[in-house]
Amino acid sequence: MPIVEVTLPDELLSEFEQLVEEEFVTEEQAVEDLLTMGIDAYNVNIVDDSQPGDDIIEGAENNLFDTATDPGGLEDDRL
Repeated sequence: MPIVEVTLPDELLSEFEQLVEEEFVTEEQAVEDLLTMGIDAYNVNIVDDSQPGDDIIEGAENNLFDTATDPGGLEDDRL
């Protein structure tokens, strides 16, 4: 198995050590599993067929009211 040397900031190293203690049996298993998950997450193909602004247009359409019906008179709007 190849050997890789990595330099980590102290804060990240302490988080890694804590994670190893809580979740993994060995440090080697933690490195292997975390690298595998990271690579899998990095290689995700995201397919987004929506056009920019589609969600804004759909939201605006949902907020419109139907003007085909009688909107009522001014007296209907007074409290």
